[in-house]
Amino acid sequence: MSTPVRRTIEPLDGFRSREAGIFLAQLEDQSRRLRETLEGITPDELQWQPRPGMNTIGMLLAHLAIVEIWWAGMALDLESPVTEPVIGIPTEGDGMPLAEDGVPPAPLLGKDLAYYQDLLARARAYVRETYGRMLDADLNRTIQRTWEENTRIFSVRWILYHTLEHFAGHYGQILLLRHMYRTAHAPASTSASAPA
Repeated sequence: MSTPVRRTIEPLDGFRSREAGIFLAQLEDQSRRLRETLEGITPDELQWQPRPGMNTIGMLLAHLAIVEIWWAGMALDLESPVTEPVIGIPTEGDGMPLAEDGVPPAPLLGKDLAYYQDLLARARAYVRETYGRMLDADLNRTIQRTWEENTRIFSVRWILYHTLEHFAGHYGQILLLRHMYRTAHAPASTSASAPA
């Protein structure tokens, strides 16, 4: 008889809001899965583009770090959240969105996995500290911003949800890029018979 596989998500300790602790526990689980997915990845694969205008895995990793900080700052009701003091790259440092013929930003070229893991760890520490201060009542607070002449109102709870949703979506994109890279770099198969 095989050992059952147990899968649970529990709120993390040290949070004033149990719900915020659960959101961060979910982000942590997604991060664990991402770390496992990226084991052995090379700088060449991190900067590989299927074609101009498409994101690289490195760009997506930088983007995940930037977005976590940006939305955590928005949850604090900062008028213009900034990322550079936390991770050393500006909000636009991921190069996204790329122009149709765009290439990855030069500062990300040649970076190894340790570089991106450091970005993600520093961003997550900022998020953990931000979520850790929240009370349950804070999650109901709404924030209003006007961007490109559109007024948007979102709750802090939605921000936590969206941060998780955003991470999971780009994690899927990274999985696809890893698959595409392996396919593009697979040795050509040889056929035993010549074409007729």
